[in-house]
Amino acid sequence: MVNFLRRLFINDYQNIKNQKVREAHGKLASIVGVISNLFLFGIKLVAGLLSKSVAIIADSINNLSDMGSSIVTLIGFKLANTPADEDHPYGHERIEYVAGLIVAIIIMFVGGSLLFSSIDKIINYEYNPILDYIAYISLGILALSILTKLWQSLFNRKIGKLIDSVALKAAASDSRNDVISTFVILIGNLVILFTGDIGFSIDGILGILVSIFIIISGIKIIKETANPLIGSSVSKEYVDELVEFVKNNKFVLGVHDIICHMYGPTKCFMTLHAEVDSKENIIEVHDAIDEVEMLVRQEYGVELTIHMDPIVNDDETNALKAKVGKIIEGLDKHLSFHDFRIVRKQSRSTLLFDVVIPYKYKMTKEEIYSYLTTEVNRDDDQYNLLINFDYQYIKCEE
Repeated sequence: MVNFLRRLFINDYQNIKNQKVREAHGKLASIVGVISNLFLFGIKLVAGLLSKSVAIIADSINNLSDMGSSIVTLIGFKLANTPADEDHPYGHERIEYVAGLIVAIIIMFVGGSLLFSSIDKIINYEYNPILDYIAYISLGILALSILTKLWQSLFNRKIGKLIDSVALKAAASDSRNDVISTFVILIGNLVILFTGDIGFSIDGILGILVSIFIIISGIKIIKETANPLIGSSVSKEYVDELVEFVKNNKFVLGVHDIICHMYGPTKCFMTLHAEVDSKENIIEVHDAIDEVEMLVRQEYGVELTIHMDPIVNDDETNALKAKVGKIIEGLDKHLSFHDFRIVRKQSRSTLLFDVVIPYKYKMTKEEIYSYLTTEVNRDDDQYNLLINFDYQYIKCEE
């Protein structure tokens, strides 16, 4: 069904990297959400009024809020595709994250409202018998709602993964929550149908459980949505693919100091240092680097800026570099170094290099510096060390 709707309503639907195709996917998912949630709100409201169930009525209001969330997401996709301007030179794609945040707040509001109404139902318990045929109609509507919401969750999750949309992933989680909450309400109504008055409001108790689940889910979605707004790490797989593309150039010997800024799901600005042989013609290398930047922009849509680092490959430099590398690896396999060079002086040469350390590392920079200085000069005290400490901006695997 998902691919059928994509083929039916989206031109060139497989070209996900195209911004217009991506926007069309977001609009399709949002419109499907508006229509299906409006339908569920109507039939559940009727069922709730007929069965006098506060849980079913609250569930119908939840579907109405879901429709509002779909409208917010639809507007978010439209605004996110607005071209960059003087006030927003990096584009407007982060509006999608704001839309996801609004959806999460709506989810928490609905959960809070359901919690208070459920508590009131328990405190002011009153048994209201209903006709069997009304009960069966209500149960049928709840079953239909569960199937619809399950399909909604799968639909939004698939589209959300295809276009890497935080807002649609939040909508998928919300639909999953609705499946669970409606199923709990269905069980409660079955108990009431077959047992009658049991002396307390099972409807209210189930409503409290569902509301707590919804509130917790909203908090999780807020965290997931806020992370990219604050500035989360880019996936290692994504960066590795770009780095391999850069390293395929014959002049590039290695890559380090990779920094990636995401201004939305597809708007990426990246800088990196490319190691090149110091003996190569600088004009020729510069032209090659410019070409790499252009190809990355065309192939991946990434605004890449490359800084060239000339590397000296004489025997002394290579020997000392290997020695320092072995010492650092012996200290901790999670440490790495780059930009190694020697400043030679008559009295005492200086080794300059950068050491990359993990966040919250067990040793201080001073302790690392002291250890490396001692080990490098263990055989003969002839080198000063000038170390610049970097942090790893790309999440690494353990």
